[in-house]
Amino acid sequence: MVKLEKVKKQYKDFELDCSMEIKEGWITGLVGQNGAGKSTAFKAMLGLIRSDSGKIEILGKTPELLGKEEREQIGVVMAGSGFNGYLSINDLIPIFDAMYQKFDKAWFLKECEKFKLPLKKKIKEFSTGMNRKLQILAALSHDAKLLILDEPTAGLDVVAREQILNMLREYMEMPGRSILISSHISSDLEGFCDDLYMIDNGKIVLHEETDRLLEEYGVLKVSKEQYQELDHTYILKKHKDTFGYRCLTDQKQFYQENYPGIVIEKGNIDELITIMIQGEKI
Repeated sequence: MVKLEKVKKQYKDFELDCSMEIKEGWITGLVGQNGAGKSTAFKAMLGLIRSDSGKIEILGKTPELLGKEEREQIGVVMAGSGFNGYLSINDLIPIFDAMYQKFDKAWFLKECEKFKLPLKKKIKEFSTGMNRKLQILAALSHDAKLLILDEPTAGLDVVAREQILNMLREYMEMPGRSILISSHISSDLEGFCDDLYMIDNGKIVLHEETDRLLEEYGVLKVSKEQYQELDHTYILKKHKDTFGYRCLTDQKQFYQENYPGIVIEKGNIDELITIMIQGEKI
């Protein structure tokens, strides 16, 4: 669906240097801290900014060659953007109808009712959660094959985040669809994505299938003395703590079998990100 090969974009104090792929039928997550480069990567693949070098393909074409038909197959939610606040949902419906050949008005209205989105109220009076739900419904309303969602759950409470993720799970029940979703709330994506890319300072620092990340990666919590005795072959990064070290490994079972006396935790995505970004290489 989407492929970025060595895509670079240089700004005064930031450089994107990114390679990634979103496969058909997959939900791919892009996780990282605020300012890590998630939005820049999204803008590059959509052709909203021109990259300095590298290759981008989206639906089999470069972004600048996407025609109206291909663009209708993409549903987009960008962080910090939204609809004109002086419009209502009733005002938006004829706009969507004109923009998208496959706009499903009946489905859209049904979902607005389901999520209690008022049709006549000005969008500027919507809460953050209502705005996010409206943006996602708009992206889902025209039978898109690909969703590109930049921080769609940012600023939402736990209930609203789960509602949005459930909407996206229903979307993926149809074959031939894909989602690329970014979030700095990486725990949202643990049970949702098929694979995860981790980005830091514009660079991809880790790519792994989520199942393997959760099953085979682990965090060793060891004293300084235990650390010295460890086989460091399968340690990706270490992070110094008051008690000693937290070490990230992608071969948890090796250390469980060979070092039964040390503490080994499964580790959640947030902890893995912290050690990958803040830790030191061995």
